[in-house]
Amino acid sequence: MLHQVIQIPSVGQSGREQLLDQCFEIRIDVFHREQGFPLDAEIDRLDQTAEHFLLRLLSPPQPIGIGTIRVSRASLHGVPYYKLSRLAVLSQYRKHQFGRQLVLALHEWVQSDALARGEPSATVVCHSQLPVKAFYAKFGYTPEGDQFDEEGAPHQKMVLHLPLSP
Repeated sequence: MLHQVIQIPSVGQSGREQLLDQCFEIRIDVFHREQGFPLDAEIDRLDQTAEHFLLRLLSPPQPIGIGTIRVSRASLHGVPYYKLSRLAVLSQYRKHQFGRQLVLALHEWVQSDALARGEPSATVVCHSQLPVKAFYAKFGYTPEGDQFDEEGAPHQKMVLHLPLSP
């Protein structure tokens, strides 16, 4: 399937709202309709400042969004890190490694951003639903701390120390 991963334009840039709406629709379909998470928790304050990526099929007459992921910058006790969140791929496309491509695109962006900021390293954190911990482990993420409840589902904090290479 011919496809592409695009980064959603920044706030104020042309096309942002339309592409961001596609990301939201995918997330609502996966997290709310399919998995039963509350609709009011799906769109949050991070959406306005996070970097969003959209995976879309290049099907005529126009591309079709089928997957999304976002990353936001954060810090804990003055130590910066990146938070991977809202990875979602429509159910009928999950056997095609599109989730993997979204994570790799996010990792590339994190490496580039950390280098541009002069950071010596980059740490990526995600809150994984338990059934997909092994997915993140394939990228080198390791569990940290105890399992916890997030929006009524058990999660595990997963951490990756991403190497930087100029």
